[in-house]
Amino acid sequence: MATILIGTSGYSYTEWVGPVYPTGTKASEYLGLYASLFETVELNFSYYRMPEAAQLQSMHEQAPSLVFSIKAHETLTHSIDPASWKSEATLFRSALEPLLSSDSLKAVLLQFPYSFHYEPDQRRYLDALIRFLQGLPLAVEFRNAQWYNNRTLDALRALQVAFVSLDLPQVKGNPPIMDVATAPLAYLRLHGRNGETWWGSDAASRYDYLYSERELASLAQRIRALATGTSTVVVYFNNHRKGQAVINAQRLRILLGSGEKPV
Repeated sequence: MATILIGTSGYSYTEWVGPVYPTGTKASEYLGLYASLFETVELNFSYYRMPEAAQLQSMHEQAPSLVFSIKAHETLTHSIDPASWKSEATLFRSALEPLLSSDSLKAVLLQFPYSFHYEPDQRRYLDALIRFLQGLPLAVEFRNAQWYNNRTLDALRALQVAFVSLDLPQVKGNPPIMDVATAPLAYLRLHGRNGETWWGSDAASRYDYLYSERELASLAQRIRALATGTSTVVVYFNNHRKGQAVINAQRLRILLGSGEKPV
């Protein structure tokens, strides 16, 4: 059975002061407090701002018990420039060295948008990017269902890259729920199920969701299935509004430890 690590997508939310962190907690104290709750975290600031080695070294020193997954910068997944993506990838990869050398990097997340279609140019780019980042523990998240096919899965298996499993509303435009292990690492991202607001103008409300006990028990079953034939499963809750991700992550950990089944 695989090692199962559960955490949240991000940890630096001012609205968590009170519900998660003690009142009066400073931003500089968030990571250390988070590390007292969980073993892993998914860093997402790196999508908006290219990470730097000194920054990641400092984060490791603040929370040496944590293992990190980190989202790739947007220049590698959303705003791709054929002329410069390799230099951007070099910058990104070099920033990860402190986490690599301390054995605290669990995964690098390549999260592609709906607009990244299953077409020849995009397929060639993805293959080139994966090969350029070879040696890193890569995981790929597709938001476009065109990628959900056997050819994609076979290619990821050959390259030992994880196909990211998702939990999100089953509304038009979203991919189906599909859990397939393509590497020793399995990766599950839980975005909530706010179908009514998913495509709304208020993006923040998309992640304002609290999984029910029944839903968590069903997720535990999915995780157990992913743990068969893999060495590690990382699970991150992205329903971060009001600290709901923390509530759900802590409860899911109990369910998995107790072996409880859906009712």
